[in-house]
Amino acid sequence: MSPFNASDLQRIFETIDRNGDGFVSIEELHWLLNRTGVDFISDDLESLIGKSKIDFDEFLSLYESISEINRGGEEIESDLLNAFQVFDENRDGFISCDELHNVLVRLGLWDDKRCVRDCRRMIGAFDVDLDGRLDFEEFKNMMNYSSHSSS
Repeated sequence: MSPFNASDLQRIFETIDRNGDGFVSIEELHWLLNRTGVDFISDDLESLIGKSKIDFDEFLSLYESISEINRGGEEIESDLLNAFQVFDENRDGFISCDELHNVLVRLGLWDDKRCVRDCRRMIGAFDVDLDGRLDFEEFKNMMNYSSHSSS
């Protein structure tokens, strides 16, 4: 099952379709993939897709393909869910800037002087739907990016 439903994907598509032409260009798709921690060179992305822009149906197909490739073991998923729940202090299904800041301070990873602005930057780097907080999928992308960049 896909972590995003069609409505979520439609909102994401509309968000990254910055010029509102009903298509996502390679540049717009590259922007999204970079924000979610997936590294592609624009030329490689265009040769993979076979065209310079895609419509919503093609976007759905691409998303499903990437989701299939990126499916990890259930154990990793469970560990990530447990970590997510540590940060989601109010159990609303999202990690806000305040929650991220509180947990990082409580874990001793940040001192209390480190500002919420730094948390906003961290969240902003992975906040695909641009709502100012991380849902579980965005959190997984952040954690996967962190593990890949530290290898």
